[in-house]
Amino acid sequence: MTELHPELRENVRMLGELLGQSIQRHPGQDCYERIEEVRAAAKADRRQESGSGQRLVSLLGKLSDDELLPVTRAFNQFLNLANLAEQYHGIRRKRGHQSDLMVESLSDVFGRLKSGGISAEDLHQRVADLRIEYVLTAHPTEVARRTLIMKYDEMSDCLARLDHDDLMTAEREEIVDRLRQLVTEAWHTDEIRHERPTAVDEAKWGFAVIENSLWQALPRFLRSLDVSLSEATGKGLPLNASPIRIASWMGGDRDGNPNVTHKVTRKVFLLGRWMAADLYLRDIQALRAELSMWQASDELLAVTGDSREPYRMVLAGLREKLIKTRDWAEASVAGESADTTDTLFANEDFTGPLELCYRSLIDSGLETIANGPLLDTIRRAHTFGLPLIRLDIRQEASRHAGAVAEMVDYLGMGDYLSWSEQERQDFLVRELKGRRPLVPRNWQPSEEVAEVLATCEVVAEQTPEALGSYVISMASKPSDVLNVILLLREAGMENPMRVVPLFETLDDLRSAPDSMAALYNVDWYRHYCEGRQEVMIGYSDSSKDAGQMMAAWAQYQAQERLTEVAGKYGVHLTLFHGRGGTVGRGGGPANRAILSQPPGSVNGSFRITEQGEMIRFKFGLPRLAEQSLTLYTTAVVEATLAPPRGPEPEWREVMDWLTERSLKAYRDVVRDNPDFVPYFRQVTPEQALGKLALGSRPARRKPGGGVESLRAIPWIFAWTQMRLMLPSWLGSDVALQEAFRNDRVPVLREMMQKWPFFKTYVDMLEMVLAKSDLRIASYYEQTLVDDPKLLELGKDLRERLQGCIRHLLELKEQDTLLEQEPVFAHSMRVRNPYTDPLHYLQAELLKRDRESEGKGEVPDMVERALKVTMAGISAGMRNTG
Repeated sequence: MTELHPELRENVRMLGELLGQSIQRHPGQDCYERIEEVRAAAKADRRQESGSGQRLVSLLGKLSDDELLPVTRAFNQFLNLANLAEQYHGIRRKRGHQSDLMVESLSDVFGRLKSGGISAEDLHQRVADLRIEYVLTAHPTEVARRTLIMKYDEMSDCLARLDHDDLMTAEREEIVDRLRQLVTEAWHTDEIRHERPTAVDEAKWGFAVIENSLWQALPRFLRSLDVSLSEATGKGLPLNASPIRIASWMGGDRDGNPNVTHKVTRKVFLLGRWMAADLYLRDIQALRAELSMWQASDELLAVTGDSREPYRMVLAGLREKLIKTRDWAEASVAGESADTTDTLFANEDFTGPLELCYRSLIDSGLETIANGPLLDTIRRAHTFGLPLIRLDIRQEASRHAGAVAEMVDYLGMGDYLSWSEQERQDFLVRELKGRRPLVPRNWQPSEEVAEVLATCEVVAEQTPEALGSYVISMASKPSDVLNVILLLREAGMENPMRVVPLFETLDDLRSAPDSMAALYNVDWYRHYCEGRQEVMIGYSDSSKDAGQMMAAWAQYQAQERLTEVAGKYGVHLTLFHGRGGTVGRGGGPANRAILSQPPGSVNGSFRITEQGEMIRFKFGLPRLAEQSLTLYTTAVVEATLAPPRGPEPEWREVMDWLTERSLKAYRDVVRDNPDFVPYFRQVTPEQALGKLALGSRPARRKPGGGVESLRAIPWIFAWTQMRLMLPSWLGSDVALQEAFRNDRVPVLREMMQKWPFFKTYVDMLEMVLAKSDLRIASYYEQTLVDDPKLLELGKDLRERLQGCIRHLLELKEQDTLLEQEPVFAHSMRVRNPYTDPLHYLQAELLKRDRESEGKGEVPDMVERALKVTMAGISAGMRNTG
């Protein structure tokens, strides 16, 4: 059995001891001993020692109200400390250390591609033209408070400082003392938010990720990409190359979130410019200290005149403009009138002087200096720009159609919503070709339409570098896209913005290729998009709608056909993957996911959402961010130049056969079983999730409503908390069972061996099954459900989960789950004695919470402890939704 790496184990032990010392000091020794007793019982229970399960439940049942909170907090804190130790272990730099999760280097991947027949010229061209865009989203799955995240980050720094063999005893003690202080601070900090963050708070959190991590990581990554590319092809990255882009939905995603208004969006645009100006000012101050030399090109001297320190002169001018830009943004955020004289808006006004200095240094034979910090700042400027991030706007299709309809009705032109699709298209294209304004001067639109138009006006005010994509959810027709373009034009938009239809449900995915073909058939639109199109594939809602197996196959087929349709019309397609962190939302290891996309669908460009706690796990520390950037880049380059194998006709037939059965099995339970929704509500903490102030967005699209109105994140969150993990396997159980009955296992094994898509699907299913726990799910039922019909449904679901595990092990010819992932398996085993008490406590607390709500009053201690169990289980599972 694989153990944790000795150095990781030592760090987990040390952090656990420091936490124990804090608990011994407060609340005291008695509480500490009770916690240790619970932990020992949980370990014995996992070893299935006689009577241990009853002992654990009995111990937890005897906790007084005063003990409830410190016990739940202790297990939650330990799981967070274990997470940070694991996160640091993945990036530690120590002689002789091999991380358990090594990321293949850029040089190795480039070398392998060249060995496979890719020419140096093709490789260089593809990397130079690469477009990978990460879209930070405000999906409410980051449970940990920002206050604690900052403490955890400093703890990681302490662990790094301890990783030196030449530390003197006093130096080591000083670092451990600081760790002790930080662990104690974390123990005495409330880990639960009591007020929901606003959409602006979420945007500021996104900016902080850039300031604290990506600002350092990105230029370092681009240096390594430049070196590896030079070694492989003889040419480095062009100076203005920006293969990585950062975009955001925070403050721009208004789909189902009434808290994101045009005022919020304008404020986020301004705050981004303030933050960018502040960050670049720090760079410019440092560069003025560096660039003290006098040798300069004629080109530079023509600008500075006969200056003794021409570089400093140019940088001083930029510094003044950045100060004015920051002051302008600050005043604008406060709603005050602001002077725009000498304010930097267009990127070239900032990159131009920097590149002038760079060229001068190169011309003067000072390449070493040119390629120092100045190059890093130029690369930041091309990546982040003056807006810092590219803000996406997302809105639902019917809101745009309603705005156009109200306008058309006011002008007496008819009932737009009753028109056929062709009539709508003809009208929209005619208006788009014309020059007259459509919006009446004295018109007073409804409040809802006024908000749509005001948002378009805010977007139209921005420079192109500030804008990402305008994403339309529930888009299905060309008019859905044309509506947005018309509304933006009416708002004064001069630079075409990417308008991106989002296909989410099973029906949407199936009809997406025909929808896009209809759009490409509009001559005016083909000219507008200039041969480039982005399409977003929704993973969360398709899985909730159809089950994970059917959704994965529908997504794959949609991408194949979308790529084919775009090729037919000569359009370069970028697929925007709306993946979440969990398998039920399309998550999983990023490189595996990219390398299992349909051949040709990753064509040098790739866009993906990064949400909630996954932003912290992938980009929270600079070296971690470098690893993530490397992992994505190598996968996108490889998928572009050496695409994975596509499916054989027989494999397609098998996937159709499997998913036909998985879809029926999934919907028979989730849609058609009248007992399912009551069971879901009773056995999971779904109703209590609203108590966690996770994000600015409501958990439901519509108040009330059943499972269909629930967002995908709380849907996944609820099942993960009680370890049934239903969204990720329901339907697959029946499909695998039928495959065994019908002698299809040999072809499934062939598909696993030769087809990356199917291999990745099966491995992701195995990972989520390993996170399920039948004993814990059963305990939630015993504690929270008393209706015999619901208990019967629960028993059936647990038997089906057991059958799914059995069939998967037989398919993979394994005795236990995760045999090929021993490190991950051991990490789960280490966490179990800490998550188990939280599960048992949560079930009991949910029972108390519901009983108290029935009486009209919930004790504060019960509610707080319940919230902590949710946060702790999330930390233990390494994801929420």
